[in-house]
Amino acid sequence: MTRLVRLGCTAGVLAALVLGAAASPVFALPAPAGYDLLGADGGVFAFGTPFFGSTASDPTRCPPNTTDRTRPNGTCLSLASTPDGGGYWILDGSTLQIFAYGDAGFYGQPADTYSGVAREFVPTGVSVVATPSGRGYWVLQLPLSGAGKVSAFGDAGFMGDTTGLATAGEPTGMAATPDGRGYWLAFSDGGVFAFGDATFAGSMAGKPINAPMVGIAGSPGGGYWTVGGDGGVFSFGGAPFLGSMARQPLASPVVAIAAG
Repeated sequence: MTRLVRLGCTAGVLAALVLGAAASPVFALPAPAGYDLLGADGGVFAFGTPFFGSTASDPTRCPPNTTDRTRPNGTCLSLASTPDGGGYWILDGSTLQIFAYGDAGFYGQPADTYSGVAREFVPTGVSVVATPSGRGYWVLQLPLSGAGKVSAFGDAGFMGDTTGLATAGEPTGMAATPDGRGYWLAFSDGGVFAFGDATFAGSMAGKPINAPMVGIAGSPGGGYWTVGGDGGVFSFGGAPFLGSMARQPLASPVVAIAAG
């Protein structure tokens, strides 16, 4: 499973930290020994991992925000590494384009679906999540309805999404099961939706929370964690509670969670 941490840095420049994906027990791929930082302008900073390029070298790929898409500092805010650490994908949340680097294969992108569609009807990209094999990915999107729309590419299977459902919040995160045959969607109101072989183990929907939920991560032992913008962590199913940053001073809000 891709291990993704998106950071709201004080300077507002670095928007994502992607750790090397853990080895899948199905494909027995080696775990990378480092991590990559993704800037909102599409710049990639590699630490202990090979550098394969970035969208910052082409200003047309991750341009500054336009007034109709309110994202801080830039439009590329999600990156997923391949399971073997030999490449990565960058998602432009504004245009829904996918940019592949290294051994990451290009398997399609939501942008092609909306070619010729009026801008106001094009969803905003929220997250890209790699499959365990690295031969596909899912893209979570936020359409006008506010529901979570999932598009599957390559060997990623579509198991459903919340299109057409009445949701109290907006989609903020996605996590795949270890075998890639299911996934969870997290919503800002604390709601969690499970699809495929992902098991619903509870959520914070309808319960008092101090900050909107911003992400979800699957636990290797079963279950999952969700996290709020204040750093509060909630564990469900077999996911153990190991602490949180709730009520602790933060330089900037927490925006995602990743399994270690």
